[in-house]
Amino acid sequence: MGLFTRFTDIVNANLNSMLDKAEQPEKMIGLIIQEMEETLVEVRATAAKHIAEQKTQARQVKSAKASMEHWHSKAELAITKGREDLAKSALTQKHKYQNELDMLEQESDKLAEFLAKVQDDASRLQEKLSEARRRQEAYTLRQESAQVRLKVREQAAIYNIEEAMNKFERYQQKIDRVEAQVEAYDLLEVSGEGQNLNAQFADLEKNETIEKELAQIKKKLSAA
Repeated sequence: MGLFTRFTDIVNANLNSMLDKAEQPEKMIGLIIQEMEETLVEVRATAAKHIAEQKTQARQVKSAKASMEHWHSKAELAITKGREDLAKSALTQKHKYQNELDMLEQESDKLAEFLAKVQDDASRLQEKLSEARRRQEAYTLRQESAQVRLKVREQAAIYNIEEAMNKFERYQQKIDRVEAQVEAYDLLEVSGEGQNLNAQFADLEKNETIEKELAQIKKKLSAA
């Protein structure tokens, strides 16, 4: 079963209310448009059928009028010839086509009225279909806009992450340089202390040698 059961359901439908209540309005509007298009095809097919009937009736009306004129002229001819009996027969035929013409004209009036209604229905349905298509286009534009905004935000998020990582890397490199400088200072201090200590030991060894040599000289002189 479709969304609508008859033509009046479509033209009287409140699309905004239906779509606001729908869980998936984008899908709903597609189904509505599809059913409207199918109904519009049916309405136009009905109009085309009755237009063809109207043309057939027009030909029949023209033929009935021609037959009436034909038998009327025959009745006049019969009277001029003194054949009243033939005139009556001719007039009888004329009245038969008159009755046929009256029926055809009544049917033509009804058919014209029906066609006017069908054309009005088709116009109303076309307006409703245009409204639905505008709503569908609005949904499409909203979806495209949302996708663009999402893509921009995703790119911004990626950029922010990359920028944060780059900043972290720069901070890390800066810390590494500072630590390297500290280690260099420490190394120089340790190296300097080592050199100073060696010099002190060398001085001690040098003094001890001198003391020994001085003791020997003193011993030698006292022995003499």
